[in-house]
Parts: sequence; C-alpha cells; structure tokens
Amino acid sequence: MPRGAKLSTSRKKSHRARSSREASKPSRKTLYTAVAIVSACAVTAVAIGLSRDGSDDGKKELAAATGARPTLPGPLGADGKGGGGKPKPTEEPWDGKVKVLGDGSTSYTGPQPHQPKPAKLKPGQRPPQFIVFSWDGALQGDERLFSHFRQVARDSNAKVTFFLTGMYLVPKSKRELYRPPQHKPGSAAISFATDPHIRDRLEQLGGAWQDGHEIGSHFNGHFCGAKGSDDWSVDEWKSEIKQQYSFVQNWKTNTGFTDIYPLPFDYTKELVGGRAPCLEGQKTLIPAVKSFGWRYDASSPGDFQIWPTKIDGVWNFPLQLLPYPKSEKQVLSMDFNFLYNQSGDSTEGDPAKYEEWLDLTTAVRPPGLSRLGRREQLSDPHVSPTSRMRRGGPGTHPYRSAPPQPPDSMAPCEQLSQENRTSS
Repeated sequence: MPRGAKLSTSRKKSHRARSSREASKPSRKTLYTAVAIVSACAVTAVAIGLSRDGSDDGKKELAAATGARPTLPGPLGADGKGGGGKPKPTEEPWDGKVKVLGDGSTSYTGPQPHQPKPAKLKPGQRPPQFIVFSWDGALQGDERLFSHFRQVARDSNAKVTFFLTGMYLVPKSKRELYRPPQHKPGSAAISFATDPHIRDRLEQLGGAWQDGHEIGSHFNGHFCGAKGSDDWSVDEWKSEIKQQYSFVQNWKTNTGFTDIYPLPFDYTKELVGGRAPCLEGQKTLIPAVKSFGWRYDASSPGDFQIWPTKIDGVWNFPLQLLPYPKSEKQVLSMDFNFLYNQSGDSTEGDPAKYEEWLDLTTAVRPPGLSRLGRREQLSDPHVSPTSRMRRGGPGTHPYRSAPPQPPDSMAPCEQLSQENRTSS
C-alpha cells in the first residue's frame, strides 16, 4: 500500500474486529497484506511433495482457460514422490529456441534460471528451518516497491514469491474487461494501473522471473467482506482465475504496447499457487485451484506454528501467529498486521516512532521461533520462497540448531538437503 494510504471502510471494520480477537485466535476476516512471512520447518516437509496435479480434469480446465496445451514441467513425479529431476513424459525437452506465445505477451525461453537442486539429507540428518517470503500484489508504482524487493532478495541471496494482482496489467481505459464475481464490470476494491505503471511492472515481472523468483497469483479485484471472495462460489473463483490468466497472456492486446518484449515465461506453466485477498474464501477456492492443477494455496490465516497439510490434494501453506512484544496479542506474520498495531489504518505514522516500531517488529521473531524449540536470536532472517517448494528444492536462511521433525503424516524431510541452503 502506498505511503499515506488509508484502509477502506470494509477493511477498517475487518481490522478492528480482528484486533479485538488477536489475543486468542485470528479471524478469517484478516488484515490486508503486502508482505507475508511464513516460518516453519514444515516447508521442508512440504517442499518435496509439491507437484502439479496431472489429472485430466486439471489439464482440461487449464486448456479451456488459456487456450494452451498444458505441458506441465517439474522435477517431481505426478504422485509427488519425486522424479529425480528428469522431465515428465508429457514435457517436451526445450530445443533452445524462444517461442513467442499468443499475441506476443508471453513466451517460452526455456527452464527458469537460478533454480536450486534438491538433494537427499544424510541418514539421521535433520532438516533446517525455512522462511517463506511472499509479497502480495507485485506493485511497482511510484515508490518502486517491486524493484526494491528484488534488490533486497539480491542482497540476501534469497528468492521471493511475488503474488501478482492480474488487473494491474489492465489499463484504466480498458477496466471493463474485468468482470468480477458479484460486482459490476470494471469495478474493483483497488485502483487500476496507469500506463507508465504497467510498463514498469512488466519490466519487473520479467526481471523477477529471470532472477529465479516465483510469479504467483493474488487474483484481481481484491474484494473483501460482503460480496467479496469469502462469498464466492467455486465457479466464481474459476472465473476470477481465468481472468488472471487472460490479463497476463493478453497484455499486449489490452494495452496496445508494441515496444516491450514478451514476458520470458509461459504463465500456464509457471502459475501453480496463490493467496486470496484478505485471506478469505479458501473453502471454495481450493476446489477451484485444484481444477487448474495448482499445487498450493497460501490463503489460510494459520495458527500457532502449525505444519502445512493438504486440503483435498492441494497443499495449504498457512501463515503463522507470532507473539506481539509488550502485549498479550498474537499477530499474523504479515507486515500489515504489524503496521495496524503500530499506526492504525494509516501508513503515515509518527516518524519519531519508526525506530521503536522496527525494534518491536524485529523482536517478534525469536519468541515465535522458540515455540518450535529454537532458542537462538534470529537476526534479520531472509527468505526462501514458495517457488522453491514448487520445484522441489529449497533456498534457505542458515540456522545452526535443528527444528522439530514433522508429524509422520508429512512428506519425509530427508529428501531435502541442508546443502541447498543459501546464506544471507
């Protein structure tokens, strides 16, 4: 959210209601977020199990939405038990030639660069803890936040999941192309982009993918509350997802830009997960994303350091509750939750308190991690992305002590190696 922005009335109500309940358990009507951090060794357990749904229904749904033949890449087998990094039988080897797709908005330029390689842990070796860093919206804007977070990731030798809001690629003049569920065509709870902002965002999207980051989905109109995503049916979610694909695959037609290169990735292959606005609507969202063959959903408010598990075959990556210093509150691991507890519904807080707020936010992490049996000070942890989960190999922040083992029902951590960790 840009500096000086204020929350909409519906978001204020959601935030205030949630704030009064934070001391016990989070409401599903949770805070709007720009950045979310999920902290748990569970990510290592889930990492090796994430494979795209190879069902015929998933392929048909994807093809119907995008008009593309869904060649589904990935190092894991269709059963999620691993494939030794070899292409799946349905995946054609890349011939080294760039393939421009559709109207020239996207292209296939080969396997994504800067991807880690999975390796097995040694017998008895325990996995490291991972921190998943994701950013909702993927907004560049006047404050140039997209490029800022890319630089942060570069400085930290880390990877990020950028959950793209699809309508940010639709010009204001073409806003009626967006037909949101239960709302008038062209309406949205957030602003459509200016042409210069679309140009900047396209540049950042292509660069982020080439850096090795994941481009996920934050869907489109960011509707919360009444008639928002919590009220949508499975079919309405499918419509929202199809429009997300369309806005990314047809930005050249929609904008008229002819002087910008295609995005260097095939979105039908790259999009494998997302996070719903306000963390609402997961009940009907899960069957919708499953029909497209997505591997995970990150729309759950979570709880006290819980493990990711599957819901109807789709990995559920919950956010984590963390104890807020100097209070009995528990807050979700999102930046906006901390902001709301510090300066309310405005990003124009008192500059004299910036240092204090930074210290408070930093102090949240050690107590949260200690619930997992970790007793060390965690200083400026940086990130490993959900994108590493989809490819079966982690990029991580190094820790010296071992986290607890996952429950027996989880995928075995041994299939991932501490050698894959990246240091910040």
